[in-house]
Amino acid sequence: MIWDSEIEGFKGYLKVEKGLSDNSIHAYVTDLTKLVQFLKDRALDQEGPEGVTLNNLKEMIEWIAQKGISPRTQARIISGIKSFYKFLLIEEKIEKDPTALLESPKIGRKLPEILSVEEIDTIINAIDTKKPEGQRNKAILETLYSCGLRVSELIELKISNLFFESGFIKIEGKGNKERLVPISAKAIKEINLYLSEYRRNLKIHHDSEDILFLNRRGKKLSRVMIFTIIKGLVAVIGMDKNVSPHTFRHSFATHLIDGGANLRAVQEMLGHESIITTEIYTHLDKEYLKNTMIQFHPRS
Repeated sequence: MIWDSEIEGFKGYLKVEKGLSDNSIHAYVTDLTKLVQFLKDRALDQEGPEGVTLNNLKEMIEWIAQKGISPRTQARIISGIKSFYKFLLIEEKIEKDPTALLESPKIGRKLPEILSVEEIDTIINAIDTKKPEGQRNKAILETLYSCGLRVSELIELKISNLFFESGFIKIEGKGNKERLVPISAKAIKEINLYLSEYRRNLKIHHDSEDILFLNRRGKKLSRVMIFTIIKGLVAVIGMDKNVSPHTFRHSFATHLIDGGANLRAVQEMLGHESIITTEIYTHLDKEYLKNTMIQFHPRS
C-alpha cells in the first residue's frame, strides 16, 4: 500500500535529516495514522497521500475534535501531518500541499509547573540515603535542577562528558547537537559521592560502562524510572503538585531568569533551537508587574 511506503520514507527522513529520537518519530507516525484511519473508514485512502484534499483534512480535524481530543493535541496532530506533506514535497512525491491552508485550533500558551527552591529542597531531602540507591537518586535530582536537563539527556549522560575541573558537562541533546552546560558544586559533590558509594560496587553491563546513572543491574536507567523516583518522593512528602523530571528543568530556567540571567544564555543552556521557546520562562507575577508600573511609570 502506498501509504505504508511513504510513511516508512517519512520515518527515515525524521531520523536521518531531522535527527529525531525514536520516541519523537513514533509520536509523529501515531498521529499520522489517525489521518490514514479516518480516510480508510470513508474509503478515501485508495489514492494515497496525493489524493488527500483540504476538505478531507478539515473533516478529519472535526472528527478528532468530536472525540474530545484537546485543542493542544489537535494542533500537534496537524503539525505532524504538515511535516509529512512537507517531506513529500521535498521528495517531489506531490506537486501541491493540501495542508498549506490548514489552520490549527487556537490554544493558549500553557505555563509549566514551577517549584520553588524550598520545594525542590524538600523533595531532595525526602530521599532515604540509607538505601543503596539513595545517593544515586540524590545525584540525579541535583543534576536535573543544576543543569536543566531533559530526562532523555540525563539518562544518556556519560562519565567521559563530565568536566568537573572546568565546572561543565557536555550534553548530547536533540538532533545529536552537543552543548556545554555549567554544573553546580552541589551537583558535583553528589555525583562524586554516588560514584564512590554506589556505582563502583555495581557489576556494570558492557553497554553501559560510560553511562553515569545506572540501575542495580548495572544498566542505563529508563525514562520511566526517573519519573517513578520523582513521583514516589512527591507522594512521600504529600506535595499537591504534578511534578515530573521536566518540572526541574522548568524550575531551573525560571529561577535563572527571575534572578536576572540573560535570556540568550538560558537558551544556550537549555539547548533550545529558538529563543521563542525560552521566552515562556519570562512569565512574571501580576502583582510584580503592577508594582513595577507604579514604581517606574511617569503617570503613576
